[in-house]
Amino acid sequence: MKKFDIRTATTNDISVLRGFEQKLIALERKFDAELKSSGATYYDLEHLISDDDSYLVVAESSGEVIGSGYGQFRESKSCFDTGKHCYLGFIFVDDSCRGFGVAKRIMDAVCDWSEERGVNYFLLEVYSENETAISAYEKLGFKSLSVTMELRR
Repeated sequence: MKKFDIRTATTNDISVLRGFEQKLIALERKFDAELKSSGATYYDLEHLISDDDSYLVVAESSGEVIGSGYGQFRESKSCFDTGKHCYLGFIFVDDSCRGFGVAKRIMDAVCDWSEERGVNYFLLEVYSENETAISAYEKLGFKSLSVTMELRR
């Protein structure tokens, strides 16, 4: 893979980002049978682009968007000292570009943005069966904090 850059996403990227979103949903269907079989979406991309408390970035190589990720400031539960945290999501890298440090550079850009604004506590969610993603996040320094349980009756 050639050199790549990280930049702020724009509304011109929405079409490609919607495609990434659908690939991510298709991948995650095997972990969650409740995801809609069609018409599922995760993200309000327009809001993530325009919101001052959100930072959506893309990785770009030779004019092609190859990855994405965002950070969004959220209020922490009142029982925690953190006040605010930066929620990380939509960490996606095109299959052909995985293994080249793209996700790390995306995460670094989002975490730098957050830290520049005084927020240095980061949370993300990942399916417990998504061992590939868990391993990648652990390599970046994340640790498992809690487990969400479900019951279907």
